[in-house]
Amino acid sequence: MTVIRQEDLIESVADALQYISYYHPMDYIKSLADAYRREESPAARDAIAQILTNSRMCAEGKRPICQDTGIVVAFLRVGMDVRWDGASMSVADMVNEGVRRAYLHPDNKLRASILADPAGSRENTHDNTPAVSHMELVPGDSLMSASRLRAAVPRTNRSSSCSTRPTASWTGC
Repeated sequence: MTVIRQEDLIESVADALQYISYYHPMDYIKSLADAYRREESPAARDAIAQILTNSRMCAEGKRPICQDTGIVVAFLRVGMDVRWDGASMSVADMVNEGVRRAYLHPDNKLRASILADPAGSRENTHDNTPAVSHMELVPGDSLMSASRLRAAVPRTNRSSSCSTRPTASWTGC
């Protein structure tokens, strides 16, 4: 039976969100590099070169690719045989705590854009919670999770898989 600690899931969510805030997926970078090599228009080549340069600078400096990191959407497939060790929160609350830690990280604070009451006072939560959590119970004893930062502009969508830290009886996703 897989045992997952609450703190491991929280930290994994926070780490994944920090990671995807400053790294483009490798297939995206390779596709842009291929497009750069094939492009004939000097203006288009310059634009692609600037995107690649900015991406590299974000990765090296560990700074967000886009100022508006948008809303966090977390997808979790939780095995029905998973056992939670020391959990005092719901899974959704663990995800939200991971989001809170990622957005308030002292070395790389992310721009919070979620409103506590979008139809009323429109006050910013200042930690980008709550996240949108999609959970599915599945057969087995593993936890698979993926996080996505969804911004208003489709080109800024980024996603990355993350997994909880291994415990004595679990090896990861």
